[in-house]
Amino acid sequence: MESNTSISFLESCQPFGPGEKFCGSHQSWSHRRRRRRKWMSLQLLLSHCCAVPFQCFYLFLLVRIAVDAAKSGASQWSGAGGEKVPQRFAMEPQDQTAVVGSRVSLPCRVMNKSGQLQWTKDDFGLGTHRNLSGFERYSMVGSDEEGDFSLDIFPVMLDDDAKYQCQVGPGRKGTPGIRSRFASLMVLVPPEPPKIVQGDFMVTTEDREIELECVSSGGRPAAEITWIDGLGNVLTDGIEYMKEALPDARRFTAKSILKLIPKKEHHNTTFTCQAQNTADRTYRSVKLKLEVKYAPKVDIEVLGGETSGGKILEGSDVRLHCHADANPPDVTFRWYVGKEMVLGDYSTELVILNISKKYHDVIVKCEARNAVGKSEESETLDISYGPIFRTLPASVEADLDAVVSLSCDIDGNPTPDIVWVHEESGRVMSTLANLTLTVTHATTGRYFCQGSVLGFPEVEAEASVFLKGPPSIGSPRQQFGTVGDTGQLECEAFSVPVAKHIIWVHNGREINTSSPEYSELFSIVESRSQSQGTECVKSTLIIHDSRREHFGSYNCTVVNEYGVDSVEIDFVSKGTRLLSWDISGCGLAGLNFADKKSC
Repeated sequence: MESNTSISFLESCQPFGPGEKFCGSHQSWSHRRRRRRKWMSLQLLLSHCCAVPFQCFYLFLLVRIAVDAAKSGASQWSGAGGEKVPQRFAMEPQDQTAVVGSRVSLPCRVMNKSGQLQWTKDDFGLGTHRNLSGFERYSMVGSDEEGDFSLDIFPVMLDDDAKYQCQVGPGRKGTPGIRSRFASLMVLVPPEPPKIVQGDFMVTTEDREIELECVSSGGRPAAEITWIDGLGNVLTDGIEYMKEALPDARRFTAKSILKLIPKKEHHNTTFTCQAQNTADRTYRSVKLKLEVKYAPKVDIEVLGGETSGGKILEGSDVRLHCHADANPPDVTFRWYVGKEMVLGDYSTELVILNISKKYHDVIVKCEARNAVGKSEESETLDISYGPIFRTLPASVEADLDAVVSLSCDIDGNPTPDIVWVHEESGRVMSTLANLTLTVTHATTGRYFCQGSVLGFPEVEAEASVFLKGPPSIGSPRQQFGTVGDTGQLECEAFSVPVAKHIIWVHNGREINTSSPEYSELFSIVESRSQSQGTECVKSTLIIHDSRREHFGSYNCTVVNEYGVDSVEIDFVSKGTRLLSWDISGCGLAGLNFADKKSC
């Protein structure tokens, strides 16, 4: 019923005290009827007593006093015009929350109170006296003068969770009773300390999912549960939360399940479960220590033989150490160089004596195994070694104005520095592995490729650029022999491309060593070489058991794709003295020889 609402005559009787009821309308009707009878009796008495004047005066005086008293008493329940003044609430109770064990006060203040006042709990009357006998923890505090009848509860218990109402019964002269609004009191209960179902210690294996369950009971509202790992991080992933009502339907049991995939980092760390609710913001906690068994975690360290740049110096002795962190710590080791397993005792260390460049970029692997499993780690060897030619530079032949390249393929670690030098000019032509140039008379000749690595000897190789053209014979025009000895005539020519044919002619006839006529007397030997940047071919005519008739003039002709060159060579006996050198034409031949390229 809303506040300040009057109780009608037809309204049923309301609960007023423990087991009591009152009917306000019926009581008001009986009071009016008794007052009317008293007034009629007073009028009858006055009619009999007025025969004696002074008696009548005193009687009138008494009646007047009684009437004034009656009016005075009625004035406190009536307005200026004699109407009734209603009871009303100056303060009504409001919804509240309280923690078990605390004190709570539900306010109730009434103005113009004339009826009896009581509190109800879930519509059950608690009594009209301030001490509320029978309810030791309840009392009405305040004072009648202030109209304060607040309900005080101490200590609060879970059973106090209910709806409360302040009620005032009907007053004198039929003043209606009133009721306050209902106020709900919610009683909060701190949760019990949490418990981890798995206990305070757990052994598990890396990468195998586990569940940790934390339970906190008896809280109202249900406890909030938080998981914290050993590093102080609040966990949010992989958590399932649920709550269940207890039989009293007011308190709850809260559960939180943490799903975790353990790692090596979790070994010997502590997981904490914290529980709290709005009744008590102080965290209650419980801890679980985790032991994680894991396969070895492997790391390889290179000891000895390293240079300042972290490379391993060729020729040094190298030790590789294998560190393994594992639980359980009983570990066995295996070593692999490349794909081959190293035979012998398996230990934490591998030694390679006098390491060579063949180990460069070779992968060395350490494998460690325990009861849980195995792990491995690899190290790629970085060997520092001096320059060496993978392939030697190759000479090239080209036409005038052609573009050619010379290649200098040098291996080394660190990567070698390369320089190309032109022999004829002494110039540095390039610092790249490949030298590209346009063929001219100035760019032909020999080139040197030089490779160097700091701390190692330098290497060098050469290649030539040849300009294609007809052969050029550079042999002496007079060559000597002795009668009775084996004689030799040499025809040496610069020929790019190389000569296809070399022909010897004597007395107008070609010397063919395959014919019986010449096979026993002559033989021809050909050789090819590079000398001073030139491509040379040399044909040697061998005369077995030289006779006088074998001395004389021989013609040597050299042929290639670009042309022909011929020369007359005089085979002179060492006992013969030529007196006509200047007039025989040999001087001219000598001049011609000086103009020709020589091998």
